Order: sequence, then C-alpha cells, then structure tokens
Amino acid sequence: MNRNEGNNVLRPILLVEDNPNDVELTLIALEKTRLANPVVSLRDGEEALQYLRREGQWADRADENPAVILLDKKLPKIDGHEVLKAVRGNESLKRIPVVMLTSSREESDLLRSYDLGVNAYVVKPVAFDDFMAAINDLGMFWAVLNEPPPYPR
Repeated sequence: MNRNEGNNVLRPILLVEDNPNDVELTLIALEKTRLANPVVSLRDGEEALQYLRREGQWADRADENPAVILLDKKLPKIDGHEVLKAVRGNESLKRIPVVMLTSSREESDLLRSYDLGVNAYVVKPVAFDDFMAAINDLGMFWAVLNEPPPYPR
C-alpha cells in the first residue's frame, strides 16, 4: 500500500525533464514499478514553478503537493538549480523531496545541488537497463517507502 493512501490522495510524481527520450524512458520505468501515483511531466523550469505555485494554466490543479520532484539540472527558461532554490525558499513547497536527475557528473553541480537542499543527486545511467533500474528504485523509495511530512491543512 502506498503511504500516501492514508489521506486518500495519491500525490503525483512531478517529472521536470526537457529531453523527450529521457521523459519517455522515465515514464516507462515508472509504469513498470506499478506505482498508482500519477506522473505530471513538464518540459522546463518555468512551467514547473507555475505548476508548483498553482499559477497560469495550473491555477485550478488539485491542492496537494507532489510526492517527489524528479528534476533535471539542465532545463530551458529556468534551470534545475533555480527551480530547486525557489522550491526551498517557498514555505508551502520547501518540504517536497527533490531528486536531481541529471547527466552531469561535475562536482560543482553536485555541491551546488546539495547546498540548495536537494534530497538526492542521481546521475542518469547511460545503459538502458541501468536507467530503468535507477528510475524503478527512485519511484519505489520516494512514492512508497519514504514517509513524507504531513501536508499542511
């Protein structure tokens, strides 16, 4: 049973990724985990912040925050580090787990991500099977095993 089911709301997994191939692989991998959580897939940092803040086209979305944000570092408009900084600086968003899912192995990117409050930094595996296994593990941990903070009422 998903731990989010206690309040009868399966909180979505927010995937913020601009590479269509990585989006498709991530969605396939999450589907194979058989998680019941819906996945919201967005292509840039600006849209992600609008979604999280319930602005623009997202003004009427459901009130719950995502179970986890899977965030690419290199995004159009607003990059992943800026999205992370905005999330951590917002009182109603700051407790959402954020996983930086990136191809960057740069130490400076890793350090900046943790300095900004990322929960995990995962370098995307190149091999298909490794990528699928990594996404499966992320989905199971953050959407099922992790005990999230209570959602503010």
